[in-house]
Amino acid sequence: MSAPISLQTRLIKHALFSSILAGVLAWLLLLGIASYQANQLHDELMEQISELLLGDVTQAKDTQVDELSEEFDIQYVLLLDQQVLTTSVNHELINAIPVTHKNGFQFAYENGRFIRILNEEENGLQVKIVQPLAVRFNELWQTTLGFAGILFILWLMQWLILRVSVKRQLRPLNKISRAIGSKTAQDLSPIKMPDPEITELQPIVRQLNAMLGRLEKSLAAEQRFTADASHELRSPLSAIQMRLQVLKRKYQDDAQLPQALQLIQNDVNRGTQVLENLLLLARLDPERTGQLPMQAVNLKNLVQEALQALQPFAQEKDIHWNLNLEDVVIEANPELMFSCIRNLVDNAIRYTPSQGRVVIRMVKTPHPQLLIENSGEGIAADVLERLGERFYRALGTRTQGSGLGLSICQKIMALHAAKIDYAPSDLGGLKVSLSFKPESKIS
Repeated sequence: MSAPISLQTRLIKHALFSSILAGVLAWLLLLGIASYQANQLHDELMEQISELLLGDVTQAKDTQVDELSEEFDIQYVLLLDQQVLTTSVNHELINAIPVTHKNGFQFAYENGRFIRILNEEENGLQVKIVQPLAVRFNELWQTTLGFAGILFILWLMQWLILRVSVKRQLRPLNKISRAIGSKTAQDLSPIKMPDPEITELQPIVRQLNAMLGRLEKSLAAEQRFTADASHELRSPLSAIQMRLQVLKRKYQDDAQLPQALQLIQNDVNRGTQVLENLLLLARLDPERTGQLPMQAVNLKNLVQEALQALQPFAQEKDIHWNLNLEDVVIEANPELMFSCIRNLVDNAIRYTPSQGRVVIRMVKTPHPQLLIENSGEGIAADVLERLGERFYRALGTRTQGSGLGLSICQKIMALHAAKIDYAPSDLGGLKVSLSFKPESKIS
């Protein structure tokens, strides 16, 4: 599965990318135009110097020529029959260039530098003008770098504007997201379109509202089924229990019949417990933790109450207890937490062989833990992974149960923002760890 992406980030990136691409193309175009214009300008300056030198020999060294030469690093020499009449103040470069008779402009590479050369002849006079191309490129780079700096500032401003504007444009989507997140099983009303309405979001909102409508109908049907099932199943089970008690009293002198009736009584009790577990599992909602009434509860007292309630079953199997209990106070719903601990202890008793061991201990750390483990013949890895699933029971087990106890425990722990873990025990059976939030102060 690919990592999630941010629509806001993608929109900003795409807008900036198109802007940067356009800016780079504009910069390259400016570079080309500026380069052409710079070459044209400097060539014209070289031609102007040539005309001034060839036009009036007596004024060849006038101020205008010298100013142009020094300002634009242009070197020149004026010859008459190979005799130097005048030259620029700086003429090192021109002296190093071999004499050529080709008139006009030309490029050359001398002494590690690219240069521009102009040769002109008129009335026996010859003028040679030289300029390093680096002079032209330096001016060009200053212009283009300045433009690049302006582009960078504009891109930065655009990024800030896009960040604010895109975030503002996505506010309706965020409002819809919050509206969806606020929905609960008690509130499945349609989601209202934010103002102003966005055309692209209208199909999404319509489909969400249609789904909420279907979900509301499904929940209503489930609630009706739960109520009907509770009524229809509780009544006959209660009637069977009452009739069994009457029969046991009526035939208490019979040596065999009460025993058979007790077996039926046990089956009815298990059916009643399964029903109660189903109803409890249906009512629990881990997402509504804020509505769960909680109070400071001594975890040691809950464990002791669970042990007292299950003592007859432990005595029947001659279970050996190893208890290490401390006064640990947690924030919890006492009824639900007692149901969780009772289910876990009952599960340990059920799956412990006769004369086996059950260890219950507390670890008093910043995050208190309750550990329940039992002896056994080992537990397979695939069974360990599926523990906590509704109605799941390992194949081949002869222990009676509904497969709901651990599932209920997981829901109860989720309601308390706590954690439940399963691991193989060193005793051979299962090790269940309950991890709670930091210990509360005893008031």
